[in-house]
Amino acid sequence: MKLTLRLLPVLAGLIFITGCDKKSASTSATPAAPAPVKLGYLVKQPEEPWFQYEWKGAEAAARKHGFELVKLGVQDGEKVMTALDSLVAGGVQGFVICTPDVRLGPAIVARAKLKGLKLITVDDRFVSADGKFMSEVPYMGMSASKIGEAQGQSLYAEMQQRSWPVAETAVCAVTFEELDTARERTDGSVAALKAAGFPADRIFKAPQKTTDVPGSFDAANILLTQHPEVKRWLVLGMNDTAVLGAIRATEGRGFAAENIIGIGINGTDCIDELRKTKPTGFFGSMLVSAPSEGFKTSEMLYHWVKDGTTPPPDTRTTGILITRANFEQILRQEGIIE
Repeated sequence: MKLTLRLLPVLAGLIFITGCDKKSASTSATPAAPAPVKLGYLVKQPEEPWFQYEWKGAEAAARKHGFELVKLGVQDGEKVMTALDSLVAGGVQGFVICTPDVRLGPAIVARAKLKGLKLITVDDRFVSADGKFMSEVPYMGMSASKIGEAQGQSLYAEMQQRSWPVAETAVCAVTFEELDTARERTDGSVAALKAAGFPADRIFKAPQKTTDVPGSFDAANILLTQHPEVKRWLVLGMNDTAVLGAIRATEGRGFAAENIIGIGINGTDCIDELRKTKPTGFFGSMLVSAPSEGFKTSEMLYHWVKDGTTPPPDTRTTGILITRANFEQILRQEGIIE
């Protein structure tokens, strides 16, 4: 009994020391703060206003959610692969991409999986080796056929408004068949014109070799040479650039602005054209909100990385017609102009 009493102070000291050690250990083992979310946004033509406005939307999402955004231009396949290595080295966990070539899809997906990167495509959807869309990759883009139909309907409505004789009018459809999205837009537009009653034999395709103003100009110029009998033209194409090139070609052939109705798609590459004091044959554009696409894709990717929320496989946007009469107000509402 006496021995036990003598040991009590020693045991108490041991208990006190052990308790202090546990407390100290628990304090030193405080979990580290999670790494900040870092995302990439890669576009095929960084110099184009459309992609600059997409980046603007992505930047707004970054400010709202507090993630870091890395913006890169990837004009070809080699630049894409180099960019992915750069993103990984910089601690990026996922990226949004508008690829320079949809056929790069399988290679991009394989590299992303190898590097542990989450991936969302925007604007142009990946295509697999068998030519089918890669539905396993989350995608956001405009409803190509629907916006094309709206373009065709708007062209026909304006032609009716001007009371143009069908016999003196023809359609210049600037096409780029190699890109599915482009083909869906122009096919939708042509289908809408036919459904409205425009004669199919007066709808002419002008295939462009390059998707820029010079490429469209050359394609339209060839068509105008082939049909000197046409007095008035309706002009359509996959985007604003396609239509603007064709408008320049009609001007070079001496067509007055009042004898041309051109309607583009996107609404961001035609701002300077719509601001011209003297109206041209470019009547308007089907506006799709580039800032909105940039914001929404980045936000979906952020929640996927941070919270594990998988984005929908296919998200589509629509467009509205902007003209000289309303473009300033609408673009200001979209945050595209100030």
